[in-house]
Amino acid sequence: MISAHLLSRQATRPGQGPLPRFTSHSTALLLQRSLGGQGLPVTHRRVTRAWESTTSTGSHKESGHIDTSENESLLFFNNLFPLKLSSVLLWRPWTSEDLLHRFESSTYSFIDPVRLVKRALNTHDQVPINVTEIIPRLKDGGAFVKFTYPSDMSAAEVESKLSKFLQNNPIKPWFNPFGRIQTGLVEGVPWLEDLYRLPRSRIRVEFVAAKHDESPAELSQETLYSIFRKYGKISEITSQPMDSKVLPRYAYIDFVLVRDAIMARNCMHGFVLREEGSKNATKLRLSYEQRVKAHHIWAWFTSHPRIVIPIVAALIAAFTVAVFDPIREFFVKAHVQKYFEFTNSRLYKWFKSQTSDILAFRRHKSEDAGLNALFTHRKDLIDSVQTGLLESVDTFTVVHGPRGSGKKELILDQVLKGRGDVLVIDCKPIVEARGEAGTIRRLAFEVGYRPVFSWSNNISSLVDLAVQSTTGAKANFSENLESQVVKILQTTASALKQVGLSARKKEDKDADLSEDAWLEAHPERRPVIVIDHFLHKSEEKGVIYDRIADWAAALVQSNIAHVIFLTDDASYSKPLQRSLPDRVFRSVTLGDLSPEVAKKFVISQLQTDTKFAHDGQQESSPDNDEDSDHKSKKEKKNDQPEPLDPQLLAELDTSISFLGGRLTDLQVLARRLKIGQSPQKAVSEIIDSAASDILRMFLLSTKSPPPSPSSSSSSSSSSPDTSKEKKYTTPQAWFLISQLASSTSPSHSLSYNSILLSPPFSTSSSPIPPESALEALANAELITITTSPSGLPSSIRASKPLYQAAFEKLASDATIKARMDLLMLQELMRVEERKVREVEEELVMMVGLMGVRPGEVSERVEYLLGKMRRGQGLVGELEREVGGLKGRLSTSGDG
Repeated sequence: MISAHLLSRQATRPGQGPLPRFTSHSTALLLQRSLGGQGLPVTHRRVTRAWESTTSTGSHKESGHIDTSENESLLFFNNLFPLKLSSVLLWRPWTSEDLLHRFESSTYSFIDPVRLVKRALNTHDQVPINVTEIIPRLKDGGAFVKFTYPSDMSAAEVESKLSKFLQNNPIKPWFNPFGRIQTGLVEGVPWLEDLYRLPRSRIRVEFVAAKHDESPAELSQETLYSIFRKYGKISEITSQPMDSKVLPRYAYIDFVLVRDAIMARNCMHGFVLREEGSKNATKLRLSYEQRVKAHHIWAWFTSHPRIVIPIVAALIAAFTVAVFDPIREFFVKAHVQKYFEFTNSRLYKWFKSQTSDILAFRRHKSEDAGLNALFTHRKDLIDSVQTGLLESVDTFTVVHGPRGSGKKELILDQVLKGRGDVLVIDCKPIVEARGEAGTIRRLAFEVGYRPVFSWSNNISSLVDLAVQSTTGAKANFSENLESQVVKILQTTASALKQVGLSARKKEDKDADLSEDAWLEAHPERRPVIVIDHFLHKSEEKGVIYDRIADWAAALVQSNIAHVIFLTDDASYSKPLQRSLPDRVFRSVTLGDLSPEVAKKFVISQLQTDTKFAHDGQQESSPDNDEDSDHKSKKEKKNDQPEPLDPQLLAELDTSISFLGGRLTDLQVLARRLKIGQSPQKAVSEIIDSAASDILRMFLLSTKSPPPSPSSSSSSSSSSPDTSKEKKYTTPQAWFLISQLASSTSPSHSLSYNSILLSPPFSTSSSPIPPESALEALANAELITITTSPSGLPSSIRASKPLYQAAFEKLASDATIKARMDLLMLQELMRVEERKVREVEEELVMMVGLMGVRPGEVSERVEYLLGKMRRGQGLVGELEREVGGLKGRLSTSGDG
């Protein structure tokens, strides 16, 4: 209960009924004087800025409080200014003198706040008061009005009459047509601060001592409700916990409306009262408080990461699919149909048609003429592949042949010449890319898949690691390489299906067919996918080839596209058979050209070059009437190729017999002949270059060579791949080279089983099995392993005819042969010495057993002694041979 001497009357608030009311402002001041003189002392002087302050003159400028004299009090008028626009209104000099002058002579429009105050105070002499000062509070959206009243009235009566008048005659501000201006008597001591404390619906009421030597009493919720209910609807009153050690004690009062909280704070700040039963008076210190909202949803999310994280991952994946997949499909279609290539634009095609003679560069014709001559001999293969593209057979087309046999030129330049919807996927840059991000980036580039965020998987992996280390659950944000490859290929398949259906028209006879049925009925409309370098470095990234093969199988079975594989690996049937087990492939094998075709290919390139050179000289001659007849005769004559030198043709037969029919080697020979070299010299230099590359990459290097040493076009600047150790020894490589060089068989081949049983392979100190060593040499394209009809390896020969000549070149060099033989003999010595040591160790053990059971171990001892005798004899012979080779090397010029 509240002390009786503080309750002077019951005030009636419009629309809310009678509420308990404290003493008037003058009574509160008298109580303050009785408790502490002139109120609480000001401990420091507060400096304000004119553009932020509530006023520029008056006593409150120095102390922050408004002083009143006898028969003088304060009213706070609320809802005069918009709260959200208070910072905009600060540009005007809202001074007390200016406002008072405008109040006395106010003729402004309805948006002027002074006019609103004047209307509120216009009670037709029912309240005889005199306004002495107006102090605006822009931050609170109101103003303090200091006034004097007659001695026969009290300030509470003035407030009661004003409230009743405003209830009967509501004044609505221009910015809030649903609200109205309210006024309240300031019963405390307001603090005019210009801090950045915006009004809130929650007020913090602190209970401080009225005197320094007294302890304040904490007010109950009933008392707080009776004090503050008159200012508006209260939603909650929260008292400080009893076990809290925070001083001063406080309580929270939550108003429904912010304007009610503003009124309560400005009217009751600094109010002093004594609750019944309390010895000491309590001063109320009010401030706005930011209400902390209970984040129940966020709290549930953070407390259940095992449920929330998978849901978030699913939402992110769904958003990515919904937003980025259509964009990626568009770019894949643009890549296949070549939307953005300048050569497909109408402007380029028109310009090319108008300037076809000018743009017919001779170098292109000279290079293409040789290939055209070659393709005429492979017309049957071209026709068979083209026929397969017109049939609805759900299987692959595999073009197999050694490197340099012209597989890519045959398919792209002849089979698919003039065809628009062609997607070429080169597996070589994909499998040679560094890291998973590089592999994804290269695969996306090959199919036109963009945008691709290859770096995001690294960040997702870090997030997965952090989540798993903190919660113990896997978030699965990151994807492995296989899942990302599958995602890219699935998007590509969807785009390819749209490409195939792009030629479908509504007026077609079969327009009523479904999409799959229409594609099956029109195999000629399906796009073509060419997968080049299939199984290149298959031992490193086999998962890439498996996913590409599965994807290609799904495409051909769904009648979405035709798929053509270009491969150098003879074992291509194994991975493709796993993806398409119930189909027979269309296989096209490109071998080396026969000597007759190879000779025609070289001659066609030489004759084309001579013809165009002759045409160039003819074009440079002056065009006059006198030479016109001679010119026409030459044009007719130039239609036939000029015959070559018979001596060059004779040497060309011998040169081609050394080079064989590999297309790349023949092109190198033709280029050398064009610059003036003789066939004999050109072949000699090509063989020397190939021998140098073999020596450097297979015999002198300690690292694995590149999988495709192109010695025919290589130079000394090419460097081997030193990324991993060799899977074979140098003596094994040299043994094969020397045996193939001395082979007397017509095909220059060796028996596979005899090589496995030979000393460098059967008695090697390397832990690698001999079969793996031969396979590694075959993958490096030093040799070629042929198989029997039963599928077992049967013979070994050089990977191409040029290498056979290079092997003979290396074997004929005495210094190289002596050095390599020395390495091979030293390897054999190490193996035999190891065997002898093993026998010695076993003999030592047997000597200990002979004292116990001499008859039972004597036979084994005799066997070991004989084996040690033979082994030691072989070591002695090898040492003598090694000594001879060392002497020969020491006397050689480059030993």
